[in-house]
Amino acid sequence: MHAESDERGHVVVPVAMEPATRDVTGDVPAAPERELGSRAPKFIKASRTLHLSWQVGIFVVGLAVVVAGIIMLPLPGPGWFVIFGGMAIWATEFVWAQLVLRWTRRKVTEAAHAALDPKVRRRNIILTTIGLVIIAVLVGIYVWKFGIVMPWKIDQ
Repeated sequence: MHAESDERGHVVVPVAMEPATRDVTGDVPAAPERELGSRAPKFIKASRTLHLSWQVGIFVVGLAVVVAGIIMLPLPGPGWFVIFGGMAIWATEFVWAQLVLRWTRRKVTEAAHAALDPKVRRRNIILTTIGLVIIAVLVGIYVWKFGIVMPWKIDQ
């Protein structure tokens, strides 16, 4: 499969991608996926140099957004949201980004369905409760042994 999207014709979807036309449960047909390839306006696709310049501009803007998202990961801000926004910008022009977003969307949908399963929810609630009880016991032991000591001295 080609990683470039400057072809004027259709992009062939691999056979391995075709079974993904059904949702996670396999019962209800999913919405048809958009065609792979560039979504640039027709007048831009008409000129090779203009289309290449368009692709470079989309790549630079998407790269700036992805880098901003990566910077936001350790800092305050919606890091992952911004990174996926940059990927969405790239997906308007590049087939590889469209495939990455399709894969990510499919995995998120599968995780959401798995999280809504009653057995999984019950297990997660039990594990969270056990974890909170262990943390409360450890904090209680620490306070009982060392007391509550503030890192500052108010009387000075």
